[in-house]
Amino acid sequence: MPRYYFDLREGGEFVPDDEGMELSSMHAVQEEAARSLVDLARDNVRKRINGAGERMAIEVRDRNGPVMQVKFTFEINKLKR
Repeated sequence: MPRYYFDLREGGEFVPDDEGMELSSMHAVQEEAARSLVDLARDNVRKRINGAGERMAIEVRDRNGPVMQVKFTFEINKLKR
């Protein structure tokens, strides 16, 4: 089974995945990347009260290079205090 690495890009920060995960299909890779991004977004929304948009991405690669990028952008604007 191929090994895929799920690198994190959040704002200007980049965190490479050194461990990776063996998955059987590109569908499984997409599901894992989306699940990881949802978890990351949930944590960031809890930390933020108000502010500029936040961009996050999971960049997936295998031993030959990039295979997929899953992106998410959110912004919180309170209209009442």
